[in-house]
Amino acid sequence: MVIVTLQRDKCIGCNYCEEFAPEFFRMSKKDGKSVLLRSIDKKGFYTIKTPQHESFEPCDRASKACPVNIISVKEI
Repeated sequence: MVIVTLQRDKCIGCNYCEEFAPEFFRMSKKDGKSVLLRSIDKKGFYTIKTPQHESFEPCDRASKACPVNIISVKEI
């Protein structure tokens, strides 16, 4: 199981997440911030859980590239 979390309100709109993991992230045309696709919002933390272990690598690269460190990725 791979768990990806995004703190969207702290996003600066650098677009790295979409470049590294376009199947999980998109940039909003409304405010220019990242959107974690198919996520559930809990108090500003947007989270998805997926059983696809191949999703870990692109999301982990996006997390490491994020200059404000607002993406976390765990594999359990």
